[in-house]
Amino acid sequence: MARLQHDADAVVERFQPTSGRISGWLTVGLSAALVVAGVAYLDDGFPAWVAAGGLLVGVLAWAAMLRPALWVTEEHLVMRNLADTVHIRLAAVEEMAVRQVLAVRAADRRFVSTVVGRSWRKAMLSRRTHGADDGPRDGMAYADWAEHRLHELVDGARKSAGVRPGSREQLALPDPVRREHDVLPLSLIAVSGALLLLSLFL
Repeated sequence: MARLQHDADAVVERFQPTSGRISGWLTVGLSAALVVAGVAYLDDGFPAWVAAGGLLVGVLAWAAMLRPALWVTEEHLVMRNLADTVHIRLAAVEEMAVRQVLAVRAADRRFVSTVVGRSWRKAMLSRRTHGADDGPRDGMAYADWAEHRLHELVDGARKSAGVRPGSREQLALPDPVRREHDVLPLSLIAVSGALLLLSLFL
């Protein structure tokens, strides 16, 4: 049974972020510099609240811009977001589209991932010029390829499960969505926020 579970959790496709990584790392780097300066020069009058604020901004930048991830296993589309990880059964996906973010509808709920997305202009142009059924082609933008690949994986899972989008059979699939709250980012945000509040009274 453990072997079967391991196989089901094996990553089939991992999607690369289309934006936010450079600005995220820059923000984390600047925040780290503020924290180091605060520790080194605290006795020389460096404001403690500036260092604490830098820590909070750095943690938020990491959680919101660097931590999010998107991958597909044998059975699930997995969205790791700022403070939680959502496992969506591939066969249970009713609708899906890549606009400014990836939006997925399953179990009559909407889920969003910021990992894959387009600019507003490209999202509007994509909506007018082609759909998710277009196949891969030379020069295809990564967001377009990712959308095509996601639809390919979802369509394959629906076919294997013998369900159609929005059908009664699809809505009756067991465990369509599982959400897990992640302790680490929530704890880091809470601690850094508490340090900022404390520093304001020092």
